[in-house]
Amino acid sequence: MSEPREQLARELLACRYDELTDVQRSVIDLIVTEAPSGVDPRLLIDDRTVGQRLADRVAAVGGSWGFICAFALALALWMGWNLVTRSRGLAFDPYPFIFLNLMLSMLAAVQAPIIMMSQNRAAARDREAAEHDYLVNLRAELEIMHLHDKLDGMRHRELLEIIRRQNEALRLLRAAAGQTSKAPRTSRRAKST
Repeated sequence: MSEPREQLARELLACRYDELTDVQRSVIDLIVTEAPSGVDPRLLIDDRTVGQRLADRVAAVGGSWGFICAFALALALWMGWNLVTRSRGLAFDPYPFIFLNLMLSMLAAVQAPIIMMSQNRAAARDREAAEHDYLVNLRAELEIMHLHDKLDGMRHRELLEIIRRQNEALRLLRAAAGQTSKAPRTSRRAKST
């Protein structure tokens, strides 16, 4: 076990290095090596299958205002066509629009699981991103604690140096004061005559 890792683990997390979790160990390792916390490589790789990409695309389109507006327009055209052309015999789904209800039910039955698949994938990627964020935040917190410890040590050494210098100055002042008290004094009478 390397000494800096063990020392940092004890200073920052108050336990031995081998008692740390994997995440904590990786943070201590990053601090010791002073390596930057880059983006987790798992987050950069697009390992989605074709079906998963399609599900993500369907969820992106199906959850947009453009889709809602286009769908509302399609429904209005469907119902308008069937109401206007009913008297001419051109209506393919007369009121109460049973075929439209069937199409809407089928769309909902297919679209809902596809969107849920996409949401599940997004939740998994969000968990990975949250783990990475936790790692970066933990490292930042530990680095700040480490810097505080270093600053406290520097401040302590500076205070000790200031006290040492003050004691030396006091010693010199006392020595100088002792020499002036031992120096011969001229009396006032001698000065006035």
